[in-house]
Amino acid sequence: MPRMKAEELRSLSKEELEARLRELREELFSLNTKSALGTLEKTHRRREVRREIARVLTIMREKGYL
Repeated sequence: MPRMKAEELRSLSKEELEARLRELREELFSLNTKSALGTLEKTHRRREVRREIARVLTIMREKGYL
């Protein structure tokens, strides 16, 4: 899942932002599980996903969705 810039996120609807957030949280859960099992190869991806989640939540707060 490619990283989206804040400008791209701002153009999404509420439903699209919620779907993106759901996908990112599922990916983070998967990455955390792999990390705990010791099978995670791209360790930097956890940090990227956490930041992307924060970015989506920030945009949602700006728009008043939360």
